[in-house]
Amino acid sequence: MSVLTSGVISPRRDVPASITRPEYVGKAAPTPFDGSYVTSPELVDKMRVASKLAAQALQAVGAAAKPDVTTDELDAVGHQYLIDRGAYPSTLGYRGYPKSLCTSVNEVICHGIPDDRPLEDGDIVNVDITAYLDGVHGDTNATFLVGDVDEESRLLVERTQEALNRGIKAVRPGRRVSIIGRVIESYAKRFGYGVVRDFTGHGISTSFHSGLIIPHYDDERFDDVIEPGMTFTIEPMLTLGTYDYDLWEDGWTATTKDKSRTAQFEHTLVVTDTAAEVLTLP
Repeated sequence: MSVLTSGVISPRRDVPASITRPEYVGKAAPTPFDGSYVTSPELVDKMRVASKLAAQALQAVGAAAKPDVTTDELDAVGHQYLIDRGAYPSTLGYRGYPKSLCTSVNEVICHGIPDDRPLEDGDIVNVDITAYLDGVHGDTNATFLVGDVDEESRLLVERTQEALNRGIKAVRPGRRVSIIGRVIESYAKRFGYGVVRDFTGHGISTSFHSGLIIPHYDDERFDDVIEPGMTFTIEPMLTLGTYDYDLWEDGWTATTKDKSRTAQFEHTLVVTDTAAEVLTLP
């Protein structure tokens, strides 16, 4: 399999002036979040709407992920889907990111920038898309098979989705967030997969990233207590080889150091009195 190289990135897509922007657009960085990790029921209701829209946009982009389609064309699908429904694509302009979603192909762990490279038969592509609507964010991603994908990659994708499901099932009020990573890593180790450490799940609500960290590996240092009303993402990234990574010169694209393939799935969820409710369902 050939090693991925960067392609040509098209100009930034326009968003109608009538669509409300997150506060960080046009700034070098977002204003640091200093609120509670527990989100009010009113905001959770808004997050349900934004999250469902993000999930529907993800489905639309995934349906377009076919051989010979460029990742820039996928970006156009996701961008149009969101703005047609009055939402802002949260990644666009976040810390200067130039596109409306991330497309991470094969050995790209995360934050791949859509460009003019066509998808090839046998690729896997992770699409990460977030909708900003009515003052809140809904964040989701999934890895899609492009054409006829080899069995090893297909199993990696299936098992990464299962790792996410197991992480969600581990959420209970009173537990530490470290339980999520413990469950995910113990499952991934059964197959010899690497579990990415430097990119994590995060708190989310009115802020794209609230400061709450949700690790996908076993580390007791992450000892925030899970409380009802908390809203955050779980988004494990599993690899066929090492979890060490290289960063491209664009400052965003992270690839596995050994160029082994990697998959990711993500949901935004809210903690209930007994478990977790997934918000990013279509």
